[in-house]
Amino acid sequence: MELQDKIVVITGAGSGIGRALAVRFHGEGAKQIVCADINLANAQETADMIGGVAMMADVAKEEDTARIIEDTEANIGPIDLFCCNAGVGYGESIHSPNEQWQSIWDINVMSHVYAARHLVPRMVERGSGYFLNTSSAAGLLNQIGGAAYGVTKHAAVGFGEWLAIHHKHEGIGVSMLCPQAVRTAMTAVENDAVAAAANNGMIEPEELADTVVEELRNESFLILPHPIVKEYMQNKTTNYDRWIGGMNKLMRKITGTI
Repeated sequence: MELQDKIVVITGAGSGIGRALAVRFHGEGAKQIVCADINLANAQETADMIGGVAMMADVAKEEDTARIIEDTEANIGPIDLFCCNAGVGYGESIHSPNEQWQSIWDINVMSHVYAARHLVPRMVERGSGYFLNTSSAAGLLNQIGGAAYGVTKHAAVGFGEWLAIHHKHEGIGVSMLCPQAVRTAMTAVENDAVAAAANNGMIEPEELADTVVEELRNESFLILPHPIVKEYMQNKTTNYDRWIGGMNKLMRKITGTI
């Protein structure tokens, strides 16, 4: 997947990872980048940095995702790369309100479903298209704290796998972006989830964007800005019980119960 002359849509583009991706993709020669965010002012700020187009979208609402896809294809051109990047991190425990669990599910998972639902038929007809879906290392390794976050990020990876399995032969590419801690507003808080994610260091969004460009070029399904995540995955599948024990020990250490 080369970004030169491509039309790209990025959700959650108003800050953090989304903004870094927009700037980096522009540097790679993307033809046009649509910067979508629930905060239109932030989206416009990103768009102004790169000569892009700002759109407001609450990705928890299917109609908003459908609208930005329709408006982009009608007024700019066929979407080559759709980046489902918007995400949230609340829902700390099993006692978090049902409303939080539902909201994070809609944003972290269903927004990916909505994008695919409205774009896959168009991409299949054209014979090409690509999805870059932001998940997390928590979607592969789970999470200390952040119960709803770990669960929904696992689901996001599962949907990405399904999408690739069912549509790879039709020219549809899928990459799942699964970083550990990245310096964004989401990690600018002190809690167990952030402490665990930052166990191997906090990287800058710009570093992550460099890795994304390289791995999109390779069309890698898993994009791991923290390479050690692959080793953790291998440990997990080699001896699940030992891995659970190690994660429990890490949890007790972080929460001060060991």
